[in-house]
Amino acid sequence: SLLPSSSDWYRYYCQGMTENQTWVTEFVLLGFPLSPVRQVLLFGLFSLFYAFTLLGNSTILVLIWLDSRLHTPMYFFLSHLAVVDIAYASNNVPKMLANLLNKEKTISLVPCIMQTFLYMAFAHTECLILVMMSYDRYVAICHPLHYTVIMNWRACTVQAVTSWACGSLLALVHVVLILRLPFCGPHEINHFFCEILSVLKLACTDTWLNQVVIFAASVFILVGPLCLVLVSYSRILFAILRIESGEGRRKAFSTCSSHLCVVGLFFGSAIVMYMAPKSRHPEEQQKILSLFYSLFNPMLNPLIYSLRNTDVKGALKRVLWKE
Repeated sequence: SLLPSSSDWYRYYCQGMTENQTWVTEFVLLGFPLSPVRQVLLFGLFSLFYAFTLLGNSTILVLIWLDSRLHTPMYFFLSHLAVVDIAYASNNVPKMLANLLNKEKTISLVPCIMQTFLYMAFAHTECLILVMMSYDRYVAICHPLHYTVIMNWRACTVQAVTSWACGSLLALVHVVLILRLPFCGPHEINHFFCEILSVLKLACTDTWLNQVVIFAASVFILVGPLCLVLVSYSRILFAILRIESGEGRRKAFSTCSSHLCVVGLFFGSAIVMYMAPKSRHPEEQQKILSLFYSLFNPMLNPLIYSLRNTDVKGALKRVLWKE
């Protein structure tokens, strides 16, 4: 009880950095500046999307767990993608839904920083998981005879653990750089959650180091993995064109097209948000793109994989038939 609390430490730090400014430990999430009626409508619509996200990704996890035919490296990585999507949506959407109905839209400093950390960690992890899935398809189509040797369970486990670890460490770097900044006002975040670019705008000191690290991380986690995915699928395309069997060519195209849809949605919105030049309305643009990250992508991923993947549809039929 004799030690100062975390808020006291933060106040002393802010006062040391800026003597003539007040310190802030609570923020206001402005969210969507709409009328109360429209906010209620958005609450209903986004609640439905969130329910579909949880239901779709949970169904993918249950099917992979119950059906032994899906106990393959491809669906091992797909299960990790489903976990990331559930966690990613659950980190941002519940607070957004609560703020659509509440007049007070405040969030304290520690939950805000935690939300930023989890948001970045899950986003980075999803980038790397998508790369691992593209590598799995490359080995399966271009080197089918060596597939079981290259993509053994030990290698798959190492790749998955590496993806989670790298995603968390990169997010931790961003959070450490944020914690060194004093937030002394204003206290309004023009977003529906603590998105890193919106949080940095409230710092009462220069954030050039944070901006440089964000850009460098975007090159490392977005451009680099995207190039690897494109190289993998260019090789896959040439290999598919050499397949003589029409059925084999169709199945290969079906599996790879599902993955490409997910990759296009995720990397496209991320690159536009963090690497493209800002428009005249950057706040509105960030909110819309963040909805793709937080809600639409996690909801569409299981739909894309279930509607365009014969193995998943077959597993669903077998599980329902058993029931």
